[in-house]
Amino acid sequence: MNKVNVGLVGFGLSGQVFHAPIVQSIDGMEIVKVVSSNPGKVGQYLPDAAVVDKLDDLLSDESIELVIITSPNQTHYPYAKQALLAGKHVVVEKPFVISSEEAEDLIATAERQNRKLSVYQNRRWDNDFLTVKGLIQSGKLGDIASYETHYDRYRPQVSDRWREQAGPGSGMLYDLGSHLIDQALHLFGKPSSVYADLLQQRAGSEVVDYFHLILTYENMRVILHSGSLVLQHGPRFQVHGSLGSFVKYGLDSQEETLRQGGLPGQSDWGKDREEWHGELTLMDDGQAVASKVATEQGSYERFYEGMHQAITEDKPVPVDAADARNTIRVIELAMLSSAEKRALPFA
Repeated sequence: MNKVNVGLVGFGLSGQVFHAPIVQSIDGMEIVKVVSSNPGKVGQYLPDAAVVDKLDDLLSDESIELVIITSPNQTHYPYAKQALLAGKHVVVEKPFVISSEEAEDLIATAERQNRKLSVYQNRRWDNDFLTVKGLIQSGKLGDIASYETHYDRYRPQVSDRWREQAGPGSGMLYDLGSHLIDQALHLFGKPSSVYADLLQQRAGSEVVDYFHLILTYENMRVILHSGSLVLQHGPRFQVHGSLGSFVKYGLDSQEETLRQGGLPGQSDWGKDREEWHGELTLMDDGQAVASKVATEQGSYERFYEGMHQAITEDKPVPVDAADARNTIRVIELAMLSSAEKRALPFA
């Protein structure tokens, strides 16, 4: 298998937990250099990788083909552009960038440079989302009338993390919202309009920590919701169609497994608790009949398997940068919609 040498930019939570372990689990990929101000921390997890403190020191390494950007959101655009211009393939952590104009420029730059550009929308491979996607595509629910998904947390105290400090790209709409929006667009395509209610709900909050989005699609509505003051969680997914309904509780296990040091390939990787298996309700001879649906296995590793194939076999990237641009456009419209208190057409 052709080997792809990888340079990782940043080694905070994203780089350490969500990228490095997955990349290192892929045959044919190796992290050889990391940009970080904490070489001791990197050395604990990636003892064979060189650590540098400047992006230029990584980009000048001709052996590196793929650069992964996991630094704070406002650095995504300049770092990704610099990497593309240096002739590297690039993966950008979500959210892709801050504005759709930045997204368009990176897409055009990648095309001119003939380089692969993708965005780490890993929750396309959550076990619950894969299950919902399969049910919708199977036609068992009929024509979808409404799709509602929540990504709630209970974090009443504002932390000193950059994601919760005022600034471009901060807040839950860019953070968790980019996951929910990407999933919806992946299933249903571009909406006809966007309506949003955004709040700074917690005491002392400087950023959006609550959002409620409605995406319109002819006779279907998509509801995307997140709050920071939700101690008792409701359903993760509620999908209703002309033939039935599907309701699912619980959150994909891969993040927690990675936080605990687990890796793809272990026995419980991507699996769901049996008590969290979703309930499918269909009409049978005039009666509503409910049954449990086993959750599909989650598989974040499929993203980097796809990137390896994209680079070595010239196959499509696992997440098209144009899809990620559309996610950023929805975020922009949501912010304007909330400010103006009206639905806005997607354009």
